[in-house]
Amino acid sequence: MIGPIVNSVAIMAGAFCGATLARYIPKRLQTGLPPTFALASIAIGINMLMKGHNVPVVVLSLIFGTAIGELCYFERSISNGATFIQRKLDRFIPLPRGLTQEEFAKQFTALIVVFGASGLGVIGAMTEGMNGDYQLLLVKAVMDFLTASIFAIGLGAGIGLTAVVQFVVQAALFILAKPIMPLMDDIVFGDFSAVGGIIMVAVGLRIAKIMNFSVVNFLPALFLVLPISYLWRHFFG
Repeated sequence: MIGPIVNSVAIMAGAFCGATLARYIPKRLQTGLPPTFALASIAIGINMLMKGHNVPVVVLSLIFGTAIGELCYFERSISNGATFIQRKLDRFIPLPRGLTQEEFAKQFTALIVVFGASGLGVIGAMTEGMNGDYQLLLVKAVMDFLTASIFAIGLGAGIGLTAVVQFVVQAALFILAKPIMPLMDDIVFGDFSAVGGIIMVAVGLRIAKIMNFSVVNFLPALFLVLPISYLWRHFFG
C-alpha cells in the first residue's frame, strides 16, 4: 500500500508548504489561481464525461447515488467534522485571516472530492491492489502536492486533513481491487468515468462559487455504476 501512503503524505506536505509560503505570495496570485483550478476541474470533467457509453446508466447512477448521499447527510457530516477538527486544532493550525469556518468547511468538502475521488486516484489504487504497481499514484502524488500547496495559500494548512479521507478511500479500493477490477470492462469504466466527470464539473462550479453543489453527496454514485451498468445491459442489451 505504498501509493496511498505516499499520496496522502504529499497532500499534507503540500498543505504545509503552501501555508508556510503564503505570506510571500502576492495577493493577486492567491485570488487568481483558484478560478484557474475551477476551470481545470471543469475541463477534466468534460473530458471524462465524453467517455461514457450508456447515458441512462450515468443518469440513474447519479440520481440514486445523490439520493443516498442526501438521505445519509454525507456532506453535512463531513462539513461538521471538518469544522469540529479545525476548531480543536485552531491553536496549532489557525485559519488564514479573514477566512470563516463556514467557508473553510465548504472548500474542504470540495477538496475531498478533488483529492479522494479523482479517476487517477481510483484507478491507481485499484491497479496497485491488483498487481502492486503504484506508479499512477506517484504521479498523482506530485500533482496533489502542487494542488494542496496552491489551495493552502488561501485556506491554510488545515486542508492537509483531506489526506486522511483520501487514504481511507484509496486503502479501501486497494483492498477491494481484486474482486472488483475484473468486472470493470471498457463499458463499465467509461460509464464510471462519465459519472466522475459530472462530479468534477460540479466541483469546478463550486470552487468558482457559481453553484454550491453538495459534491460529497454525489460520491455514492461512483459505487452504483457497476451494478446499474450490468443490470442495464442484462435487461436492455
